[in-house]
Amino acid sequence: MFISLLAIILLSVALAVGLPGNIFVVWSILKRMHKRSVTALLVLNLALADMAVLLTAPFFLYSQAQGTWSFKLAGCRLCHYICGVSMYASVLFITIMSLDRSLAVARPFMSQKLRTKAIVRPVLAAIWVVSFLLASPVLAYRTVSLGLSNRSLVCFSKYPNEGHRAFHLLFEAFTGFLLPFLAVVASYSDIGRRLQSRRFRRSRRTGRLVALIILAFAAFWLPYHVVNLAEAGRALAGLRAGSGPAGERLQLARNVLIALAFLSSSVNPVLYACAGGGLLRSAGLGFVAKLLEGTGSEISSSRRGGTVGQTKKSAIPPPEPGLAESITASSEPLQ
Repeated sequence: MFISLLAIILLSVALAVGLPGNIFVVWSILKRMHKRSVTALLVLNLALADMAVLLTAPFFLYSQAQGTWSFKLAGCRLCHYICGVSMYASVLFITIMSLDRSLAVARPFMSQKLRTKAIVRPVLAAIWVVSFLLASPVLAYRTVSLGLSNRSLVCFSKYPNEGHRAFHLLFEAFTGFLLPFLAVVASYSDIGRRLQSRRFRRSRRTGRLVALIILAFAAFWLPYHVVNLAEAGRALAGLRAGSGPAGERLQLARNVLIALAFLSSSVNPVLYACAGGGLLRSAGLGFVAKLLEGTGSEISSSRRGGTVGQTKKSAIPPPEPGLAESITASSEPLQ
């Protein structure tokens, strides 16, 4: 009873905070930004992925409150498939943001050359395609059946054998967290090392926000995937899901951590609001657009009508990362 109540509370908070927050971010980028930077496009797609998973929250809330799954097999598979696609898309967009940020700091002129519509848009489309493919095992394994009490329906993962269960859990943990997280840590470690250099010595705020993003990313997803790995270990040992005291505890933890993972889809608008506190007071509802607008060389280059090649020839040093860059990546305009 307590676990169900806690899951309902977490889902409700995620829905109440995340859905209007992400809708506001999407509106700000589409309506308030005339020339969208690479960062803005990545944030836009991340917000769309977060909105998609939050739209499934009412179905899970209703089922938790009723104590039974009320949306048949098609609803079971569709809701969990959307959640899987959103998880992969969010993680991959965050990874691309970190790689883009690392390239912008390490190779600023190369970064400007690569930041074109011809390159960025196919990358965004590829992330969505890969996300749809990586989440497809959900469609094969999800089913609806009577619970232990034989009085309520349960939407759960059913596997032909424990080997299939171990494969799916390990596949999700490695592709949905461990490998992307290693890329994020490697990128931001390189950024942190470079920020210690004389050129970026004053950008301490950047380092703090980068650390905040990494911690938020890990805090919401690490516990869920740790349980995945523990469940996979039990499956490889031939133990059925939920068997024994340890299995029951893992099942209860999994129910709570799935609800906690929904909060990851609501945290990004909160981070933008915290980072743009001063802009919120000066720009009002347009603070997200101001936050994601280009800084430094982007502004000066557009005023002069210069090109990337001209900028490089003039030997203008790359700008110190500003507020918008400190969230995800430097905000150079699409050419």
